[in-house]
Amino acid sequence: MGVGGRAMAEVARADAASRLEMARGLLRRVERPARLDPARVAPTPGDDGKVLPVAAALARVLPAGGLRRGATVAVGAAPGATSLLFALLAEASASGAWAGVVGRPDLGALAAAEAGIRLDRLALVPEPGRDLVAVVAALVDGLDLVAVAGHERAGVRAADRQRLAARARQRGTVLIALGSWPGADLELSCTRPFWEGLVGGGAGRLRTRRAGVRVRGRGIAPGGREATLLLPGPVGAPEPAAVDTAPAPVRVAAV
Repeated sequence: MGVGGRAMAEVARADAASRLEMARGLLRRVERPARLDPARVAPTPGDDGKVLPVAAALARVLPAGGLRRGATVAVGAAPGATSLLFALLAEASASGAWAGVVGRPDLGALAAAEAGIRLDRLALVPEPGRDLVAVVAALVDGLDLVAVAGHERAGVRAADRQRLAARARQRGTVLIALGSWPGADLELSCTRPFWEGLVGGGAGRLRTRRAGVRVRGRGIAPGGREATLLLPGPVGAPEPAAVDTAPAPVRVAAV
């Protein structure tokens, strides 16, 4: 079992008093290879190491062509948000970066793997309890990307958000918030998502989800940027959506 699988099993069994220590233990387990492995992220030509790669279809709408280290990114809580999260993590993970996801007990490891995320470089803390801020801070210290959910429900204070963002900047970690995060460097959201594959009276098989991905924030004009992607595409990774000349697909509820 990889690091991510062991982490998920261990943290699920832990009681509230030991969750933070579990997170710190997980960090110690991965910190050395994450920080000392010189090949953990294969840079692209001309890359200065300050930008983590994302799928090419998504890179086109990001101001740096990827995720700038130290940035805070908010992903809007709308249909398609989980696929968008996977699209942000997959390319960096496949290139050797370490990622963590906090507060998503419903996150499917199989779905993450199909999206291209390396499970042996994914740390999961599904139930951080009252220690959400401390758990995220601990993982920010040693991982390349840390995604956090449930912070709105947990009532994380503005001062704590600011401290976590400052810590991420200092450590060069990309902090991804699933939900609202005032002051985030970038805000991403899915618009008009619908599945394709059904025709006529609803016969067929769901193949891809077409969605607009809207980006706002630093380095982008006030109106923002938007691209229409297949999220996920036919093989999992996002792809640019071609102009559709076929009959309009039957829309079904996005999940």
